[in-house]
Amino acid sequence: MTTRKYFGTDGVRGLVGEFPITPEFALKLGWAAGKVLSKSGTKKVIIGKDTRISGYLLETSLEAGLIAAGINVVLLGPMPTPAVAYLSQTFRAEAGIVISASHNPYHDNGIKFFGGDGKKLPDEVELEIEAMLDEPMTCVASDKLGKARRLENADGRYIEFCKGQFPNELSLEGLKIVLDCANGATYHIAPAVMRELGAEVICTACEPNGVNINEKCGATHVDALKRHVLEHQADVGIAYDGDGDRVMMVDHNGRVFDGDDIVYIIAAQAQRSGQLKGGVVGTVMSNMGLENALKEKGIPFERSKVGDRYVLSKLQEHGWTIGGESSGHVLNLDLIPTGDGIVSSLQVLAAMVAQNQTLKDLGAGFVKYPMKMINVRYAKGTDPVSAEAVQQAVRDVESDLGDKGRVLLRKSGTEPVVRVMVEAEQEKQVIDFATKIAQVVESVSN
Repeated sequence: MTTRKYFGTDGVRGLVGEFPITPEFALKLGWAAGKVLSKSGTKKVIIGKDTRISGYLLETSLEAGLIAAGINVVLLGPMPTPAVAYLSQTFRAEAGIVISASHNPYHDNGIKFFGGDGKKLPDEVELEIEAMLDEPMTCVASDKLGKARRLENADGRYIEFCKGQFPNELSLEGLKIVLDCANGATYHIAPAVMRELGAEVICTACEPNGVNINEKCGATHVDALKRHVLEHQADVGIAYDGDGDRVMMVDHNGRVFDGDDIVYIIAAQAQRSGQLKGGVVGTVMSNMGLENALKEKGIPFERSKVGDRYVLSKLQEHGWTIGGESSGHVLNLDLIPTGDGIVSSLQVLAAMVAQNQTLKDLGAGFVKYPMKMINVRYAKGTDPVSAEAVQQAVRDVESDLGDKGRVLLRKSGTEPVVRVMVEAEQEKQVIDFATKIAQVVESVSN
């Protein structure tokens, strides 16, 4: 992993027009991926994108590079990330490529890959693509060039798949739902799914124009969704992020349900229906209240590092199926091999209908612990987390908390910042302890 030059934990991402998010690099990346992927199989790659304006630029460049390497390309247009993963499977493609920067603003973009199994490409394949990027670009003979075509009914295929994840014996008839599609890739999928299952749907942020994706809307900005739910007296609100792999929900009173809440509700419903396989995986950032609530139900819980790929790895290690992050990435491997905002929200709606309960009622068994996070900047090249004074401060707090709370110190992967997080039953205690540790971190960082 330390030898990576271009790929991060979620593909290649950056500011459009600055390396590596340039047409030249996308062309070379398409070619390099094509050379690695063309060694066997159907020599077919699917490309989907979200709604940001730079998607046209990167899509065309990737397409040209893949074709030069002899790969046939299927263009989906704007589609959620999990839809590309699903269609990569059904089309028996070597890979699926998503052009998206997820929840970032429109001026960012990214390129990430899925294998033909719908899962993210293995590290060794990404490293092989990186190695190929250092080779001079060539072009196959004219009779070996790939071809490109646009899949006209991609949205219809995925709408039917999503509907198929909702129990046949249930209906959304009688539910009023507000959908916030972040002006992103779910704008033409989620409303159709919910309406065809019987719901009354009120759409907001469903009119993308290329530059309004994630702009004060979607899963990272839920204030607008809360306002619409209360204004329309809706039963529930659902917000997706720009590429549709994250989801947040709002109950009829305007309370926000994050990824931890959603994982709890899905796991509890799976247990009730006898479909729960083993336990649940969260991350080091998952609320301690989730762990306790699952424990009360006899459901095992384990934590992974932050990142849906690490949640997936731990699920596979145990043979479990349900996991997620508080940010709204939720996994149910019985249904789809990647996080899917629409499918996850349908599972919660199915639980509401099956139990004849509100979202508030379903989440009543999970009480969140107060959490405080403080970001402390440090000088590059230093490691304040390992400093003895910091470690002693952590030990002191952990001793005071006992089993009634926890401490987490984590370096950011993108900037020189230490994230100091404390969770406990009392909010004042959380603030005091987090501040105490942060002050020690700051003192050794200067």
